[in-house]
Amino acid sequence: MSLEKPAPAILWFRKDLRLDDNPALNAAIEAGGPVIPVYIREPEHLNIGPLGAAQAWWLHHSLVALQVSLKSLDSDLVLATGKAGDVLAGLARRTGAKTVFANRAYERTLFDRDIAIELKTHDIAIRAFHGQLLHEPKSIRTGAGGAFKVFTPFWNALQKAGEPHEPADPPTKIPSPEHFPSSENLDYWALLPRKPDWAKDFGKTWTPGEAGAQERLRSFVDGDLHDYKRGRDLPSVDATSLLSPHLAHGEVSPARIWHAVRGFSRRAADDVVHFRRELAWRDFCYNLLAEFPELHDRNWDGRFDGFQWEYDPAEFHAWTKGLTGYPIVDAGMRQLWRIGFMHNRVRMITASFLIKDLMIDWRRGERWFRDTLVDADPANNAANWQWVAGSGADASPFFRIFNPVLQGEKFDPDGDYVREYVPELARLDRKYIHKPFEAPEHVLEKAGVRLGKTYPNPIVDHGFARDRALAAYRDIR
Repeated sequence: MSLEKPAPAILWFRKDLRLDDNPALNAAIEAGGPVIPVYIREPEHLNIGPLGAAQAWWLHHSLVALQVSLKSLDSDLVLATGKAGDVLAGLARRTGAKTVFANRAYERTLFDRDIAIELKTHDIAIRAFHGQLLHEPKSIRTGAGGAFKVFTPFWNALQKAGEPHEPADPPTKIPSPEHFPSSENLDYWALLPRKPDWAKDFGKTWTPGEAGAQERLRSFVDGDLHDYKRGRDLPSVDATSLLSPHLAHGEVSPARIWHAVRGFSRRAADDVVHFRRELAWRDFCYNLLAEFPELHDRNWDGRFDGFQWEYDPAEFHAWTKGLTGYPIVDAGMRQLWRIGFMHNRVRMITASFLIKDLMIDWRRGERWFRDTLVDADPANNAANWQWVAGSGADASPFFRIFNPVLQGEKFDPDGDYVREYVPELARLDRKYIHKPFEAPEHVLEKAGVRLGKTYPNPIVDHGFARDRALAAYRDIR
């Protein structure tokens, strides 16, 4: 009497483009049958906004890297386009698979429930796993059983909840079917920019894929982690991990990162705590998203629904291009355009300028960042924009309005960051690097700066803009 062979299992890759510490992958292997990995390009309306252009560039290279890794283990990656339920049902029908294994994508909870119901009508089960956060959303709760709306008590509760799971090593082999289903050609997805190639400099900074993530993590732990607490606020200093785009695509798990900084000396303890708080903030944002799925498009604080935003297309365009006349703002926006990334401190400054100096709705900024950041994250991006706007949970008060000159002088005191990304000001004296509009004519001439020609005058007076913003805020209080 022969034993029946285990049915094939479908492994649905989403924002978990890795083999290391991948619970869905490990469970699919443990099922005992052949594993069929698939990545599905879904219609935009089934996600929180369209896939940003910068992340499309990253996704292309990450999928290439994932396929190489899978082939090294005698497996492969099937690429398909369509509604996930339809694609998975069709793939199961062609292969005889009875189970889909996937890691949860928390911004898609409602859609995923519909997919599970649809698959059940085809006698296909879906098994979902926790692998994208330190802890599952809604597992960290207040004493009354509700959601935390303030980060510090959330952070305290997260620490009391115990360490995240021990990360699992990648498999050494993945059982494969005799024949893989047909796959679409990644090049036909046209994820890379054509003409002009605005991403031409991305590869100088980033190495998408799991190997790039592991190398970035090793480099950070061995070096910059030891100065993280001090250096993370200085945009001209390489003190941040630069792991965020790898996390956004799931090329490394947060548990792997958390445990990578264990056992550091007492000297580095503060740096470890501050770094882990950033991982916890990501969990906090996803908890907010789980409570309020419209986080990217609706004010958490309903009082802001009556806020009188303004919109000047020319001013918004100047902001996107880094031509506002405020050097720290312009440096940030140009860094974003050049490498698809912006230093976190400068993100707050540029966001505050758009919202409070230009009085432009935070949602326009959120959408621009979503399109241009390689690390755009549906929870972090929306929550952070609402934090700056004052409309979010545990938000910075709206009346906290950053002065772009003072912010530049505080966090880029020598002007090194501005000189790198706003080269037309590179020869300007340190005293005026953040306020060229106050420099005497002979200083500007010596530096080769002609205001209004080689570098713009400020598009708005900050003092006037501050008063205007506060007046609008008083109207909704």
